[in-house]
Amino acid sequence: MVTAHNMIVALDIGTSKVVCLVGELTPQGTIEIIGVGAQPSRGLKRGVVVNIESTVSSIQRAVEEAELMAGCKVHGVTVGIAGSHINSLNSHGIVAVRDREVSDYDLDRVIDAARAVAIPADQKIIHILPQEYLIDNQEGIKEPLGMSGVRLEAKVHLITGAINAIQNVEKCVRRCGLEVDAVVLQQLASSYSVLTDDEKDLGVCIVDIGGGTTDIAVFTGGAIRHTAVIPIAGDQVTSDIAMALRTPTQHAEQIKIKYACALAQLARSDEMIKVPSVGDRAPRDLSRQALAEVVEPRYEELFALVQSELRRSGFEDLVAAGIVLTGGTAKMEGAVELAEEIFHMPVRLAKPQGIRGLEAQLSNPIYATVIGLLHYARQDHGPVSPVPEIEEYEDSLRPQCSAEGSLISRMKNWLQGNF
Repeated sequence: MVTAHNMIVALDIGTSKVVCLVGELTPQGTIEIIGVGAQPSRGLKRGVVVNIESTVSSIQRAVEEAELMAGCKVHGVTVGIAGSHINSLNSHGIVAVRDREVSDYDLDRVIDAARAVAIPADQKIIHILPQEYLIDNQEGIKEPLGMSGVRLEAKVHLITGAINAIQNVEKCVRRCGLEVDAVVLQQLASSYSVLTDDEKDLGVCIVDIGGGTTDIAVFTGGAIRHTAVIPIAGDQVTSDIAMALRTPTQHAEQIKIKYACALAQLARSDEMIKVPSVGDRAPRDLSRQALAEVVEPRYEELFALVQSELRRSGFEDLVAAGIVLTGGTAKMEGAVELAEEIFHMPVRLAKPQGIRGLEAQLSNPIYATVIGLLHYARQDHGPVSPVPEIEEYEDSLRPQCSAEGSLISRMKNWLQGNF
């Protein structure tokens, strides 16, 4: 049984799927997954809500599935956001230290000074991410609290998004009877689950390739330096297959998942696949290599766009740890090899880390964002409640979180229904 205070919930509303994870914070500081719900996404295009009713329905089903497995009622969720409306910039703030020793008051003031930049009227700030602090021109300070000095400076990364797009996501969540605890940029969330501290220090670029958007974030010196969103991702690959092979979109998606390869030289020409035709025409045979020749140009275009974005940011020569690919579309065979050819630097496919429970199913790039959202929520969470004494046990547990049967049996039932 889980006390409501120790429960955190993440909701990834993607273009291709909606995933809800319910996690329990253990006294050791780890996250135990106790509920999972996943549903096909209906109502989003390139990361932005285009149909509220369909989006609400997908969220509702995913949350109910997770609640059923966890045996708890979900109230608040941490939600991911993406889309080409996302913009970012680096800013700088300077204040005088009040009592010659940096206090929380001084930190709040310097962050307020850094956020005082002109942004379009239809945008709002989603994140203010400190990169480093300077005290009397002393650079590279990560934790300035309590340090002596006269002048405090902060370098921050500001991430903004369209007010309407953010409100539409929040509206969909609230229509399901849930509260939005936080709205988090998706590639920032993914970085929590797939990047190591060494990679962030050395310099790394995370490329999260989803269904509707490809999300990029660059880290150097342990801090985020640049973020961007490219509106090309897995849906365009599916569309290419459907157009080139003249097959319905749902069959094109299945062919992409089962047989597609991002590098034609890795696909065998003697391996044949059945391609369903439109209408009542008979299915046709096609070699796997011919399919790869349709897919490869789209991946080349995508990686070329990522590379040009990296060059534009000015950090291309500073990402010594290379490129980290994640997201469902990055899983395709040959994607890593093709990326290495284009970027001329190390590339790895990353799976999310740092959770307990259902690791075999959730250790998949598809779940990088939603597991990262749990890690983000854990940071904002207070200390974990201790286990109550035996005589207080029944009174202290809230009835909404009681469940019939053990956690093991609920997981078993969910696995049988989903795998």
